Amino acid sequence: MDNVYLARQPILDKESTIYAYEILYRDADKTSRVENDMTASAFVLSNILNKFGTKSLLGEKKAFIKIDEKFLLNDIIFSVPKDLFVFSLFSQSVISKKMVEQIVKLHTNGYTLAINDTNLDMSFIEKFSDILEYFSFVKINFDVFISEDIASLILQLKKTDTTVIATKIEDIQTYELAKKLGCDYYEGYYFSKPVILENAQYEPFQMNVLKLYNLLMQDVNIDEITTEFENNPEITVQLLQFINSAAFSFRKKISSIHHVLVLLGRIPLSQWLMLLIYSKSISKVQQHSPLMMMVLNRTFLMKNILKEIEPDVGSNMLGEAYLVGVLSLMDTLFGMQIEDILQRIDISDPVKDAILNDAGELGEIYAVVRATESFDVDEIIAFERRHTLKTGSIKNIVLKAIEYTNEFNNPQE
Repeated sequence: MDNVYLARQPILDKESTIYAYEILYRDADKTSRVENDMTASAFVLSNILNKFGTKSLLGEKKAFIKIDEKFLLNDIIFSVPKDLFVFSLFSQSVISKKMVEQIVKLHTNGYTLAINDTNLDMSFIEKFSDILEYFSFVKINFDVFISEDIASLILQLKKTDTTVIATKIEDIQTYELAKKLGCDYYEGYYFSKPVILENAQYEPFQMNVLKLYNLLMQDVNIDEITTEFENNPEITVQLLQFINSAAFSFRKKISSIHHVLVLLGRIPLSQWLMLLIYSKSISKVQQHSPLMMMVLNRTFLMKNILKEIEPDVGSNMLGEAYLVGVLSLMDTLFGMQIEDILQRIDISDPVKDAILNDAGELGEIYAVVRATESFDVDEIIAFERRHTLKTGSIKNIVLKAIEYTNEFNNPQE
């Protein structure tokens, strides 16, 4: 399984307390080579939301994310949680009429905007003068010649209630100069080099993402969409992480994927899927990871063993059974204790108790699922006896699960 890399650099206040982080793109070689700015922006956003998670990566801080004109103009930007990010527009961006309209729209909808690493001079002021009021931050590059009139230019910015961030602070002399000039926040190697963060990369398939997107855009029954999500555990895991990262506030705890789809709605979900597509977090190699095949196997066993002992079981409990299977391997996926993960995801108590304590009917089924993986015949026989099942019932379900996962991983042309 390949890994995903991001770099995190702190932005500090005058007391050297972390105010926010800038999250930076890093490729597989852990370098910052960017071939496409829009793709890099989507990659960073998608991986913060869907893989690293905002709580573990940012804590309670916001993230500054660099964006170009194309990303700004794409309405996919409105699918990103506005309370978590500051969109930092490249200062060299061409300001068109459409750009101005989108900037005003974002500002009106409560999004926070910044201008990234400008060499502050009169040409910058003239370029942005008509729209400066919509930007909360201007980041000034101090790794260049500092003009004599920069103090008056910074004062001019601050008169518009713009917060000034000094960047590329490499030494104590530059830091003292930035403070003297009245900058509000500071970022650079003098304080900390970007820390490269690593996370396991688990990839959904491009055609599956597009298929889900199309289903959401069509008048398709929610049950059919739920089934398609349940057939794609890679995407489901990222959806659950997104729900957590975006800090959604639901009155009821999440009990199933069907529940998530109903609560979120089709448009936000379709925008989220497009973010996955733009981020290139989709594999072109048609082979699922062993870990995801194990997730698929567990979800099949959880649902079908439940059906075996309760033939008339309702869709809600089947959804909870599926969720137990999906979440049961997230500790391996994220390299964290399962208790910590479940504290970060607002799921129903039966699902949580089943995973943590083998409690309830779902917990009992989860225990026998693990027994099938460890070839614990005694546990399997005891389960069949407790539920008055025919001898070999669990074995038959296991064989069907193997057949199902094999067909899933090697679909017929």
